[in-house]
Amino acid sequence: MPGIPRVAVVIVTYNSAKFLGDCLDSLAAGARGVDLREVVVADNASGDESVAIAERAGATVVRVGRNAGYAAAFNAGVAALDLERLDAVMVLNPDCRLRPGCLAPLAAALDAPGHGIAAPRLVGVDGHTHPSLRRAPSVRRAWAEALVGGRLAGRMATLGEVITDPAVYERPGTADWATGAALLMSVRTLAEVGAWDESFLLYSEETEYALRAAERGWRLWYEPAAVVEHIGGEAKVNPMLAALLAVNKVRLFRRRRGPVASAAYYLAVVLGESVRALRGRRAAREAVVWLLRPSRRIRALPE
Repeated sequence: MPGIPRVAVVIVTYNSAKFLGDCLDSLAAGARGVDLREVVVADNASGDESVAIAERAGATVVRVGRNAGYAAAFNAGVAALDLERLDAVMVLNPDCRLRPGCLAPLAAALDAPGHGIAAPRLVGVDGHTHPSLRRAPSVRRAWAEALVGGRLAGRMATLGEVITDPAVYERPGTADWATGAALLMSVRTLAEVGAWDESFLLYSEETEYALRAAERGWRLWYEPAAVVEHIGGEAKVNPMLAALLAVNKVRLFRRRRGPVASAAYYLAVVLGESVRALRGRRAAREAVVWLLRPSRRIRALPE
């Protein structure tokens, strides 16, 4: 990216009024060192003040018209941009706030050959680093997480999918994929890899995109100097979201692997969710129901 990187931000909203104002307010300081060309708020038919807040902040509002999901809203936001005038586009959750100077190191990371996606360090409101980096899904990792738990498996070499070793988050490096709450993608990557897969609604869309990008030679790079504050965590307590997350993990794996491996992966996910359900986690109980009874799964997000 010769000269000052030209960046746009696409924020996906759905009834996000309680977070959106702070998110938008953080962009000016977060964009120090880059040319923030445009801010787009892609709204999934919110029933609250999300659109009004975005308009008051001067953002371009794209009304999706329905609760179409994260990928569909991001695609709609990208479609509203003039990509020829940009070097990179960030997808951003409304419950995120950019720390000052966040975008510049992410944009600089995309200068390196083969770097197509840049992921920041995600921290909580208390400053604690979230384990946002992931390894590619595999049968071995799914069974390890089911049997010993994701946190412990993540510390055992490459046994877990979630990377939980705190030392990893202190240095830049590659990862197979990362949480989609905040990701910067080069325009070249977006052009060559194509749109995000809208069939996932929520969860696994960022996994699918990062793995698809890697197959085309575009790696994901983690840059800890770029910090984004992320509230998040709803999938751990919301039964519908937890169930959707579990089902989409299995759906994505089945698309990429054969029937035998997919069956083994599915059984591991069922076991892992069942163990958590027996420990009293209501969200995990709903995930087990969805995994075992496809008729209970939603086909569209609630309005």
